[in-house]
Amino acid sequence: MAATVYAAAATSSMATTTATLIPTVNRTTRCSALPYLPPRLSSNSLRPSIKQVSASRRVSLLQIRASSEESAPVDAGELFTDLKARWDALENKSTVVLYGGGAIVAVWLSSIVVGAINSVPLLPKIMELVGLGYTGWFVYRYLLFKSSRKELATDIEALKKKIAGSE
Repeated sequence: MAATVYAAAATSSMATTTATLIPTVNRTTRCSALPYLPPRLSSNSLRPSIKQVSASRRVSLLQIRASSEESAPVDAGELFTDLKARWDALENKSTVVLYGGGAIVAVWLSSIVVGAINSVPLLPKIMELVGLGYTGWFVYRYLLFKSSRKELATDIEALKKKIAGSE
């Protein structure tokens, strides 16, 4: 019986020593929806070779710009004088200020609504599916066939004329 008591004491003391040897992970709580990723290990295999660096430098030297060489850089003074002349030419300045303020408030409110929708667990995925479905319909309806592309172009031109007031 003394042997069994000694064995039980030995196993309980071994359990306490193994419990103290197991490292505890102290995780902090995060408010992000992203999963926890371990820190990145640095290794020489991840570093780019000299050939890759020189190739990237060659590519950066061959960048093409969309602007023509004839365009001069924009002068800030000229830009401000043009804006001042346009502002002075407006008759209803209060309407422009009201529309601008309304646009800022609309963007702010839409940001709040999108944040609220994003916090509902299943709703963002449903909204992604709705967006993908609408994108597929739009491509099929307006972009897939030549006649529908022409129809879209004429609709856009009509909308431009309607907005500009030349219609």
